[in-house]
Order: sequence, then C-alpha cells, then structure tokens
Amino acid sequence: MDFNENSLRIDAEKEIERICKQMRKQVVNDFHKRGAVIGISGGIDSSVVAALCAKVFGPKRVLGVMMPETDSSPESEKLARILADEYGFETLVESISGGLTGLGCYQRRDEAIKSVFPDFNSNWKAKITIPTSILDKDTFNFFQLNVITDSGERRAKRLPLEAYLQVVAASNLKQRLRMTTLYYHAEKLNWAVIGTGNKDEHMQGFFVKYGDGGADIKPIAHLFKIQVFQLAEQLGVPAEIRERTPTTDTYSDEQTQEEFFFGLDFYRMDMLWYAMENGVPPEKAAEVLDITPEQAKRGYTNIQRKIVATEYLRMPPVEVEI
Repeated sequence: MDFNENSLRIDAEKEIERICKQMRKQVVNDFHKRGAVIGISGGIDSSVVAALCAKVFGPKRVLGVMMPETDSSPESEKLARILADEYGFETLVESISGGLTGLGCYQRRDEAIKSVFPDFNSNWKAKITIPTSILDKDTFNFFQLNVITDSGERRAKRLPLEAYLQVVAASNLKQRLRMTTLYYHAEKLNWAVIGTGNKDEHMQGFFVKYGDGGADIKPIAHLFKIQVFQLAEQLGVPAEIRERTPTTDTYSDEQTQEEFFFGLDFYRMDMLWYAMENGVPPEKAAEVLDITPEQAKRGYTNIQRKIVATEYLRMPPVEVEI
C-alpha cells in the first residue's frame, strides 16, 4: 500500500454524516431512547462526541455533565462551558469530591504515595509517569512517582508495584463514580449514555472498566486520535479546546496522556499503528516518520503488546459454561 504522511487523513464531513446516521439508528432503534447524556471535560474527545450528539438529536435532547473533583483542573470546566455555549445544549455540574472522600479515594491514594514519600501531605501535587518514549526501549518495567512539595520542590522516585497498583486502584474510583453519575441522569431522562473513548484509548486499554469505559454506545472508538482532531475542526469545536494538550485530569499535578500511558505523540503513534495494521514494513514507516527502522519496530511491538495485554478490559462478563 502507499503509506505516506497523509495516510490517516479522512473525509471528515462524510465520516461525520456516517457516524450521525449510525448513532441515530443505535440510540433510537436499539436502545429506544431519544436523547444523549455525556460527561464533558473540555477535552477533544468529549467535545467531538457532544457536537455529534447535538447534530443527531438537537441540543435540547443533549445533557452535558461536568463532574469535577478535588484534583480537577479549573480549565476543564471553563472549556466545557465554552463547548456547551457553542452547541447550545444544557449542562449541569455534579461535584464528586464528597463521594470520592466517602469511598476512601484520596485517603487510599495518599497512603500509597506516603509509602514512597513519607512526608507527603495533601498540599503536595503528584502524578505518575512512564520513564521513556516507547521508541527508545523495547519495554519499560517501572513507573515513576513525581511530586511537587508545598514549597515548590520537585521530586521523583521509582514507584514500587504495590504502591502503583494502589494509587491506580484508588484513582480509578473517579472514573467509576462519574459513570454512575451519568447513568443516574440518563435513567432519569430515559436517554442514552454516550461514550467518548477513541481508538487509541479503547484498543490500548487506556480506560477504566465500568468507569469511562461504561457507555451505551461509543461513536468514535474506531477513530485514531489524530482523526478525532480532524472531526473537531470540521464540526467547529472551539479553538481553545482543539489546542489544549490532552490530559488525564486525574492527578493533582497536570499529567499528559503521553507521559502517563502512550509514551509517544499521537501523530507518530497513530501512524505507526496504522502502518502495522496494514502490513507496512517498519523500514517504510521509519522513512515516512523520520525515525529509525529499529524505533519503528519498537513502536509496532509496544502497541501490539498493549492491545493484547488489555483484552480483558474489552471483554463482557464471562459466564460459567454448563
């Protein structure tokens, strides 16, 4: 195949019409609903999905729910409101901090962080990062805990597996409580919950099972991140949202999706993934992306490894066979 720098360019207008047609059929015919509930965060994915829903159902049948908590960036709510004003749909704010406190989210997370930094306190900021680009090493086998003290000092240490698992398990309560909140409003209105995950997140496992992975339909789960940006431009998503660096908005210290999980910028990752899927030799991919063949091979391997390792997240509940 002819693999080039524009291989992931799509006819955004045609794709939008195709998605809208499918969404209308799925929500109305399959779920017997007449409207959409979406968690909006000011991010590119939820913004594109909200814009699609407004186009499919009309803004009066779309509800955007903002669900801030203690560690949320104020920028998220600001951008979410700009989005709602642009497309004219109703919004509401559901603070989930109290619920997370009741579930022990912050206490359990801080307990794990203190096992690495004993003097950690709630005034500090923290985040988890991966140590290297996926192109530089065949694998990475540890995570790094980064903190900013209340005096502004930055520290970083290798994060032991037990502490890492506890921090992630506690933090995942945020996504699961948001899912629960969305379904409350969806059931109250008899509308559908619309998921906002793209292909990068869905297939590599960058979502929480029964958290942000919980939805009735997932209209952009087949699109690479850079294709979601193409839809955003076509749909007229405000520039402030399109230009925002994608973050997890989960940890108190702002954390990009690249440094926490993907380990590579979206353009090169998505292009490598597309090349791998379509049998493009690593040497050709390397030439187009201006990297070495060895780096292209590492990219192929890392992406495939994540897809296989996270298959359990995409599985429905398994029943015991009789």
